[in-house]
Amino acid sequence: MTDQPLAGRTVIDLTTALAGPYATLLLAGLGATVIKVENPGTGGDTSRNNAPYLGRDGLALARRHDDDMSVSMLVRGRGKQSVTLNLKDPRAREVFADLVRDADVVVENYSPGVTQRLGIDYASVREINPRLVYTSISGFGAQGGPGSGKAMDSIIQALSGVMMTAGEPDGDPVRFGLPVGDLLAPLFAVVGTVSALLQAETTGEGQHVDVSMLGALTSLVACEPFDAFDAVGLPQRTGSMVPRLAPFGILAAADGHIALCAPTDAFAAGVLRAMDRDDLVDDARFATRDERVRRADELHALIGDWCATRSATEIVDRLAEFGVPAAQVRDPRQAVRDPLVRDRREVVPIAHPVHGAVADLSATGVPIVFSGSSVGLDAPPPALGEHNDHVYRELLG
Repeated sequence: MTDQPLAGRTVIDLTTALAGPYATLLLAGLGATVIKVENPGTGGDTSRNNAPYLGRDGLALARRHDDDMSVSMLVRGRGKQSVTLNLKDPRAREVFADLVRDADVVVENYSPGVTQRLGIDYASVREINPRLVYTSISGFGAQGGPGSGKAMDSIIQALSGVMMTAGEPDGDPVRFGLPVGDLLAPLFAVVGTVSALLQAETTGEGQHVDVSMLGALTSLVACEPFDAFDAVGLPQRTGSMVPRLAPFGILAAADGHIALCAPTDAFAAGVLRAMDRDDLVDDARFATRDERVRRADELHALIGDWCATRSATEIVDRLAEFGVPAAQVRDPRQAVRDPLVRDRREVVPIAHPVHGAVADLSATGVPIVFSGSSVGLDAPPPALGEHNDHVYRELLG
């Protein structure tokens, strides 16, 4: 579609696993033509071999048929074309040169040093196409990192400090269930890629965009002044409640949990009124933020007792009457089926490219709504090397 923001742009995708493929998934959703280069000798992107699998018989933990497809690839491969090329073979250099000669972007997530050994690093590619934007996503940056320099999401979470921002004050580190290290870096990579494309339009020169998983996640940890909290005696880890913003946190209802966010005087008063405790609104203990923070445990216990005897729906509805921000805590299966995110196509249904919707599955959409552009990931994920003829014969001759 010509009305997509990146329509007419070509991206050569050298990525595998999650961080890199998510970046190129977003670029595809914004309209770029993404040509995914996969090694035929290794079975292509490692995501192709991630359980569970979807096939004609539905979902399974192991492949039952040749055309079963990993759900990971069903999600991350949408909107892309797949070609096979063994970049370790010297003969592949000429083919790769043809691919990048008229491309706009290369995205790779190899370990530092690998692209140079293969002869496909930015310096080599720039000689072929000076306008090209070359985006690298790695654990620690293009200069490499400690030990083997290889990074997995849990390694990045551990090093970034984020594991010590959640959980109880004296508890063990908490690994976030969502792979935030893997998913955050590609967002910055896309921002950097699009910014470099805009600059190249003005200067005629591409550049190397270098994004580190550790740097991306640690930069977000630094958005909250945890070191300042520690210096003034505020705990960095507070469990389900946030005393410095009281009343604020996760509270147990009779049938689940609710999230409450009422850090201002007006919101706090609304909570007390919703509880029919108007007598406490002007109470010196709770009337100002500093006093509420000083008595956070007392205030949270009071609200917790009120919540414990009511359903989550009743609590949220009652708080809404008084303008207090609150919501039920949902599990992922409920959340991805919310009509609000479905109608905006921020989450979309996915199906097997051959057998259709043999299971009820959801996947990320493009969570940006443009007033004058269309975005989306409607094309199914490709089979390994599915577009060899189209790309090598028709496009490259």
